[in-house]
Amino acid sequence: MVGQTLTEAADLIRNTLRLKSFPVAVKFLKDKKDFPEKTRQPSVALGKKIAICQAVTMARIYGWTVGLTKDDVVCVPAAIAFGFSTSMDSAASLGRLFCDGSYSKSQEVGQKEAVSIRRLEKDEYGAVLLSPLHRANFEPDTVAFYGNPAQLMRLVHAWTYGTGQRVQGNFGGKIECTEYLLAPFKDQAPHIAIPGTGDRVFSMTQDDEIVFALPGRHLAELVQALEVAGKKVGVQYPVPVYLNFQPEFPKQFKELGKELGIL
Repeated sequence: MVGQTLTEAADLIRNTLRLKSFPVAVKFLKDKKDFPEKTRQPSVALGKKIAICQAVTMARIYGWTVGLTKDDVVCVPAAIAFGFSTSMDSAASLGRLFCDGSYSKSQEVGQKEAVSIRRLEKDEYGAVLLSPLHRANFEPDTVAFYGNPAQLMRLVHAWTYGTGQRVQGNFGGKIECTEYLLAPFKDQAPHIAIPGTGDRVFSMTQDDEIVFALPGRHLAELVQALEVAGKKVGVQYPVPVYLNFQPEFPKQFKELGKELGIL
């Protein structure tokens, strides 16, 4: 899916679910020379390094196309996980960081968690490209949607409608950019992510926001399924509430209602 088709998919999903921010298309590149024209590279366009989650927000809120290399990333755990460091053992390096930051009671415990985090090898990819889905002129490796749980429930409905596979989650509360950017690409399966500390401190992710992300190659079938999943029982967003009942009121209300001929 490229060009107008991506635009149509982005508009349909955003409008159907009333998402507050743009879906984000992500591409992993070998070299920054493959950045499209007018891509904003923070170290050049802004004169500073940023966190990867900030780039996501720039794409989904500002509507920017953002390109990142190791020269653009200041977030140490994300740089390690995305292969933008000199570490030859990213799990060990993250384990040390988790222990030093009191996220883990020991380096061994931290490394045990880090092994379960999707990571890229050193220099496996030299650049990451992020763009609002409706403006992407490339085939995305990952597409990420931010929304509240009820909105993203509908994307889960759409996924399970066609595949029969329940959506996986791998929650740690930190460097969750790996979970909504890397994991769908590495696993070739959708993931639900709970944004971590960095997302909330640096990229203004709101308390009610979670992320549904899937491999870009499954976007077309997701869009098709969203239009039919749950349709026969009226499932949609906003979720319609059940109103076919007579409410009960407190005793005092009932007594006055009888006295005044209401009940």
